[in-house]
Amino acid sequence: MKTNSAKGVKAKVLVVDDDKFILQLLEEFLTRKGFEPTLATDGNEAERIFSSEEFDVVLSDVMMPHLDGMQLLQRIKEKDSEIPVILITAFGEVESAVEAMKMGAYDYITKPFNYDALELSLKRAAEKFSLITKNRQLSEVIEKRLHFADIIGSSERMEEVFSLISKVANSNANILIQGESGTGKELVAQAIHYKSSRKEGPLIAVNCAAIPRELMESELFGHVKGAFTGAIADKRGKFELADGGSIFLDEIGDLDISLQAKILRALQEREFERVGGTQPIRVNIRLIAASNKDLTKAMKNGSFREDLFYRLSVIPLRIPPLRERSEDIPYLAEHFLKKYNQENGKDIKGIDPEAMEAIKAYDWPGNVRELENCMERAVVMAEADWIRLSDLPLVLRSRRVEGSSPPEGESGKGIPWEIGRPVWEIEKEYILRTLKEMKGNRTRAAAVLGISVRGLHTKLKEYGYRSAQD
Repeated sequence: MKTNSAKGVKAKVLVVDDDKFILQLLEEFLTRKGFEPTLATDGNEAERIFSSEEFDVVLSDVMMPHLDGMQLLQRIKEKDSEIPVILITAFGEVESAVEAMKMGAYDYITKPFNYDALELSLKRAAEKFSLITKNRQLSEVIEKRLHFADIIGSSERMEEVFSLISKVANSNANILIQGESGTGKELVAQAIHYKSSRKEGPLIAVNCAAIPRELMESELFGHVKGAFTGAIADKRGKFELADGGSIFLDEIGDLDISLQAKILRALQEREFERVGGTQPIRVNIRLIAASNKDLTKAMKNGSFREDLFYRLSVIPLRIPPLRERSEDIPYLAEHFLKKYNQENGKDIKGIDPEAMEAIKAYDWPGNVRELENCMERAVVMAEADWIRLSDLPLVLRSRRVEGSSPPEGESGKGIPWEIGRPVWEIEKEYILRTLKEMKGNRTRAAAVLGISVRGLHTKLKEYGYRSAQD
């Protein structure tokens, strides 16, 4: 229950007593001392009010008809175990007071009132509940940050995604995540798993596009010794390893049609056999699949099974491309700036307005992954305290209107102003400069450039580039 006892806000007190004269006295006293009292003349009325409003403290008489203070205490604690309840008892009813404390009452006050003691007890109770509520709110924020880590966005489209993740995570339904490459489908799969009741179990990820077809069946379902040449021992597959947790099949649209049938059977029967084996293996898994392909088209051309599609898409979830949530771009850029500042031991303060305008104007066909690579490169290349236009990849800078003056810092330094220069020449200079900044590390240079290491090798060969390792 949300507290109202923050600094500058009056603590709300639900006051319950069947004696209207006592109620009036308490109302006047609490109002004078800076509290906000709400009155109830019996336990039943108090329970109704408590269910519809938020309070910081409940102050109730014990002796009341219909529903007495002890019964009201029990019902309130069932609704919110943390809210402090102070009971008013007649002088000498020590046994009732002791029983009330055992049942979870915060304190008890005896009649006739010691108003100073009552004020002190109410203030302490309200302060305690304020701290409890703040800790609750902080825990909720931490929980959300943990489970939506690196999925950045405040746009309406992403709020819809977050809401759907929260709704479906704790079910056992299969989920199909669809979206373009680089939108963060694997991060969404991780969020679903770690917000579910299976979070203590494994999350096994398989990239269906990265494993050769002839090895995929063994990779998914395992094999027995001697099943084929090279099978020198039994091997557990990914489905078996995911038992008790989730399996994430990324780019499932690239899966061979024959294997699709075996996955369908494994989902329906909750069992499978290893390659070359005859013993069925039962598993308890949840399948999360993802694809950047239009699977409805794949069904029409016969490359994807309809029955598997409908089995997978019990809950379809589409991740919008970055161009459809452009308001998230500045937040993502700042997030990656902080990330790569830390990784590279830099202290870049931010992104200057001209560079940010270029970042926002670009349509990001590679989505969040491309933006992340761009920001990593910018952090590595930056020589000033701020990311400037000259630190961004050529593709962003070349979108400037022809005829505009060179950005500050580009003239006579770094990569010259690009208008009128051949694209291949600019590309070559850009790649070689990046490789130099990476001290010849081709793997890291390829990552910053957003290309494969093989692609970088091909480019360097075209340029006639030679290094000691060649």
